[in-house]
Amino acid sequence: MAAPSSSSASSVRSWRTAFLTLRDESISSSTSISQLLYDTIFSHSDCLIAAAHYLPPPEVSSDLLFLLEVATPASDSVHDVALLFSDIIHLIHGISYQVVLEFSSSSWNLLLQYFGDAIQCILGKLHIPGNYAQIRTVSESLEIVSYVVCSQQRKFLPAEDIQLSKFLLSVIAGSQSAIFPSSSSIIRHGYTAEIVKNVTKCNSLWDVQAVAFDLLSQAITSLGSYFPVDVWKSTIQVIRKLMDFLASNSLLVEDKVMSRYYLSLLRCLHLVIAEPKCSLSDHVSAFVAALRMFFAYGFSSRPLLTCSVGNQGKEPSLTSTKEDPKRTNHSAYRPPHLRRRENLNKKLGNVQNSPSSTAGESFNCDLISSDSDHDSDGQVRDTDIIQNGKVRVAAIICIQDLCQVDPKAFTSQWTLLLPTRDVLLPRKFDATLMTCLLFDPSLKAQIASAAALVVMLDRTTTISLQIAEYKDPTKCGSFMPLSISLGQILMQLHTGVLYLIQRSTHGRLLTTLFKILLHLISSTPYPRMPEELLPNIVKALQATIEEGFPFKSDQTDLLAAAISCLNAAVSVSQSSPHVKEMLSEQISTAQKGNSVLITLLQYSEQLTNPTICIEALQALKAVSHNYPHIMFAFWEQLSSVVSNFLHEAAPEVSTGQWRVHSRNNVGIIGEKVITAAVKVLDECLRAISGFKGTEDLLDDNLLDSPFTSDCIRMKKVSSAPSYEFKSSNETVDSPEEECAGMKQWCEVIEKHLPRSLLHTSAMVRAASITCFAGITSPVFSSLSKEKEDYILSSVVNAAVYDEVPSVRSAACRAIGVISCFPQVSQSAEILDKFIHAVEINTRDSLVSVRGTASWALANICESIRRFFDDFPSRQPTDSIERSHTLTLLIKCSLRLANDGDKIKSNAVRALGNLSRLIKFSDLTSPCEKPVINLGLYPAVNNSDLLSTSNSNFLERIVQAFISGITTGNVKVQWNVCHALSNLFLNETLRLQDMDRVSSLFNILLLLLRDSPNFKVRIQAAAALSVPASVYGYGKSFPDVVQGLEHTIENLESNHIPAPSFKYKVALEKQLTSTMLHVLSLAAGSDYQPLKDFLVKKATFLEEWFKVLCSSLGERSNWRDGEDNSINNQKREMISKALRSLIEVYTSSSCSAISQRFEDFDKWIH
Repeated sequence: MAAPSSSSASSVRSWRTAFLTLRDESISSSTSISQLLYDTIFSHSDCLIAAAHYLPPPEVSSDLLFLLEVATPASDSVHDVALLFSDIIHLIHGISYQVVLEFSSSSWNLLLQYFGDAIQCILGKLHIPGNYAQIRTVSESLEIVSYVVCSQQRKFLPAEDIQLSKFLLSVIAGSQSAIFPSSSSIIRHGYTAEIVKNVTKCNSLWDVQAVAFDLLSQAITSLGSYFPVDVWKSTIQVIRKLMDFLASNSLLVEDKVMSRYYLSLLRCLHLVIAEPKCSLSDHVSAFVAALRMFFAYGFSSRPLLTCSVGNQGKEPSLTSTKEDPKRTNHSAYRPPHLRRRENLNKKLGNVQNSPSSTAGESFNCDLISSDSDHDSDGQVRDTDIIQNGKVRVAAIICIQDLCQVDPKAFTSQWTLLLPTRDVLLPRKFDATLMTCLLFDPSLKAQIASAAALVVMLDRTTTISLQIAEYKDPTKCGSFMPLSISLGQILMQLHTGVLYLIQRSTHGRLLTTLFKILLHLISSTPYPRMPEELLPNIVKALQATIEEGFPFKSDQTDLLAAAISCLNAAVSVSQSSPHVKEMLSEQISTAQKGNSVLITLLQYSEQLTNPTICIEALQALKAVSHNYPHIMFAFWEQLSSVVSNFLHEAAPEVSTGQWRVHSRNNVGIIGEKVITAAVKVLDECLRAISGFKGTEDLLDDNLLDSPFTSDCIRMKKVSSAPSYEFKSSNETVDSPEEECAGMKQWCEVIEKHLPRSLLHTSAMVRAASITCFAGITSPVFSSLSKEKEDYILSSVVNAAVYDEVPSVRSAACRAIGVISCFPQVSQSAEILDKFIHAVEINTRDSLVSVRGTASWALANICESIRRFFDDFPSRQPTDSIERSHTLTLLIKCSLRLANDGDKIKSNAVRALGNLSRLIKFSDLTSPCEKPVINLGLYPAVNNSDLLSTSNSNFLERIVQAFISGITTGNVKVQWNVCHALSNLFLNETLRLQDMDRVSSLFNILLLLLRDSPNFKVRIQAAAALSVPASVYGYGKSFPDVVQGLEHTIENLESNHIPAPSFKYKVALEKQLTSTMLHVLSLAAGSDYQPLKDFLVKKATFLEEWFKVLCSSLGERSNWRDGEDNSINNQKREMISKALRSLIEVYTSSSCSAISQRFEDFDKWIH
């Protein structure tokens, strides 16, 4: 031990002597610094490196920093400064192997500054022959930095990491300048690849950049959100320059050095763009152009295709067939080392037996199923293949990052990254993400491609894909519009994804493939795609589900994902007639046992697997909703399934007994399963009984005008099944099916609902009560009195007594539907119960409850009003006109009018219906204050119904309307316009005597002129046409005429918002109808300024009437055709308006104008 101790002491002594000498001589000696450094340090650097091991790290670090401080001034005077830099860095590099160097923040900055100056100096002299070897100094500098970073274990302060990032960026930029300019002349002649391959210095420089990018990635990760914006921008610019160089020269070199460099570059790019500090819109296209080059990286010397795709000349069907099995046989698992040994023996045997065989033969299709980068399911992979696969994965991840951070700018890159044709053909030189997904031998590359496709489809708005349209590729010219390109891309994605789903054997990849398919189905406009596409998807998924999956661990998740995709396919918003035809054929051609619905019913019965069960039930619900006409054939099976569920978890037995199936969370899952089953039952009942939404026919003035009768839009009720493709012999209105609907309802009321309505789960009770919101008036009226009473008592009791808000909300919705039935609106007893139940829930603290309660309240008010409109001479069976009923409805509606917009819209609708019924007989003059009388006296006829003289109510109703217009959203404004129409129809209300009548017409004119929503403007115009005389407009009649004229004159010049464009024709026709109405009343006004205005606008009105009369067509055709009645009504309205104007112009002594309008009147007759 003495000898080592003596040796270490000698080494320590020599170190301290050298640095003490340097300290003394650097102050007093006249010797040059470079010579002094050589004499004291560099001449015996090997001994110093060995001695560093025995010294304390702080002392070593301090001495090295002093060395840098001494050497820095000498750098400016030394002739061969590069040699000085090399000697110092070599010394520090050797010492860093012996000692863990410790630097403070200031000393760290000094070290980086010195290394930066050294590296820039060395890189700047690489063009001089003989200097290539000095690249080693640059590498040693980065190694020193790497050692220090690793020893600190990322304990740097953010400022130190920022300084390190700036240093590394300067190194990368300097090495780029050293590579690219020196090869510019060769680049111009097209020999770019040879530069990187053959110039000795380039390999070292690529290594330098790879190390720099790795260190930069560590710094970025360490900084996280503290990464400065300016450094981030610099990083983007440096990487962008490299990417532009690669893309412009199509330069990708496949060797160990370059693959390591590419991987470091792409990993750094991933970190930079994953958390952008600024917009990347200007860089997306450049990055994508370079990144897509990496999709086929590593395949220049070997085939891209590693799995046989069968007959490549012809795209396989989207559905699997018996002749084309989906998956190969699976043997027992064998460890990778045994598989490699066995396959190596096979390869040697093949080489001996078949000299013509080559190592480049295609792998088997199942080889893509490996989870490991180091085993290839039987094929030996060397390090290069693994490294190249990592490069492809890194490039795909960067593509995914770009899509996530800027999906809008990324949409334009679809045509570069996704195929428009021949998706099942491998393309080495035009690779896409689908190429990687289908043919890449690396499973990780396939999964990365699939994940990128998921992000692309998820981040792309459905609206942007709705323009997609498929066109036969053979009919496409050289130029392909964006809509056609998107259509081709969507078609190829469907083909490739379904093809791989039918053949893939890896659970994780299959899960991602189902996600892709789910997004595809949700985004694709199938009416604009080939008509067989959607049915083929349904068939393929049905076959996949029936065959199942070979992996026990993933069986549940994969089946659930497949059924979820099937659910999405049958849920496509616009029902497909071809899917309906396919489903019908499966029933009619003795394939009922192999139909989609039977498959779903079988999986819906798997109580031991709630996930699959729920997915199957949701798919059944979607089929019932979109294809209701086939549900009658499966009612018995469906009813049996629901009955089994309810018996498995009977209300008198706690759902906790179900916990034997799924441990702790089974109670919740059990509730979800039963709820899903009841919802399927509800949807099926609606499908069979022909439910088409609440039976509240819109009482719009649009129906009263011949000009607007052809613009009525049928309201699509989301809760109603879709009957678009009902054939002539397939209708739910036939007596047999109507009776069948009644029978199904009777069965449900007798067997299912008594259990589900008393279930301990609020979810189940709410779903059960919702069933009553889907009953139709014919079915309800065909039920026995006992069953009717059961329905009514169930919804009322649930609304009043249930403690759970969701159940009460569902009960209010059911009340809102049932109250629209004629037989219900005639019973004051039932209405009283409904009003009481709804009024209680309008005071609930939850908006969801108040919302449905206010909707039910509005329906009740409308039902009462419609009853007395339809039967003016009839009275209700009970005394509905009791004072407290009317007062309760009015007060409740006024209170709700101060709530949020969703509730306020229902409140003003209720007030509109009530205002049409109230009798304001005492409002004779604005100066006379009527006597308040809330008494509702018995009525002999409808004219005395609901009479009241409470002017306070009227004032508050009008105020609620004005408040709704000024503060409410579009829906509130629409309902206020509709409510004002009802108010104006009240014959007992003398508008000319109301103080605030001008305010009502002014807000309507304001909406008509300025509202961006055309539906609101249409309803405002309709409300303005309601008063039957000039006196009905009060003093506002001249303003109404001028406002309508101004709106019509300027309609074409106004900007039309895109969502409102489809309502433009309807608005024009409603404005025409309203304008003709008010013009027909103009002669009854003695307001001279109005007459002067009509004279002033005579030219415009003349042109307007000319166009209007021309729209009636030729006179010879007026008495021909089916629309003769409507044309006669149009001519009558036009003639009435013309005669009124003629009278106005005659009284104003404008005979010439009057004559021209008389000519119009004669022409239409």
